[in-house]
Amino acid sequence: MPEAILFDLDGTLADTAPDLGGALNRLLQEQGRSPLPMDELRPHVSSGARGLIGASLGITPADPGYLELQQRFLAIYQEALCVGTRLFAGMAEHLDQLETRGIPWGIVTNKSQRFAIPLMEGLGLRQRSACIVCGDSARRAKPHGHPMQLASAVIGIAAADCIYVGDDERDVISGRVAGMTTIVAAWGYLGAGKPPASWGADAIAASPQDILGFAAANR
Repeated sequence: MPEAILFDLDGTLADTAPDLGGALNRLLQEQGRSPLPMDELRPHVSSGARGLIGASLGITPADPGYLELQQRFLAIYQEALCVGTRLFAGMAEHLDQLETRGIPWGIVTNKSQRFAIPLMEGLGLRQRSACIVCGDSARRAKPHGHPMQLASAVIGIAAADCIYVGDDERDVISGRVAGMTTIVAAWGYLGAGKPPASWGADAIAASPQDILGFAAANR
């Protein structure tokens, strides 16, 4: 068994698409545009404001007006960031199983602390997690390896003895740079780019219940 398991937050631990997508659709309505179906937004949720605004409005951080739209989107989201958000099916039972086995678990996310900490509190998980490393906790965000190294230091377990589970290619890159075993959460958002099989992860898990089995087989 691994000594610790770390998770991405959006699209891996929790389905945050209802609240992030809802915030984006409120922004679109404020811009005089029609809301978009959630199925169309889900692949972009793991990329946060940048991905959602880019997919819906076709602008990037380099374009004029992006910053204002980003700040308004984040303000809307902060007002209701744990309304429709839920743990993915099987995740609650998986966390219980880890704790029963004495395996610490934590979060490494690019989400800012002002969103991630209240969200974890809303899910009732802040005190249970061994660490919550956010996008503004580390010197560099994923896909840099520093967030993983920081999480390893916080929980006091060597990166080589940790497994990182995520639903985006940058999760795999970040985990591998830090020397962790990496597992793709196939139940997550998975982005709109290359297929997960090409990301170079050690395994792809179809459900949270598969993680410990894959973890044991790939170590």
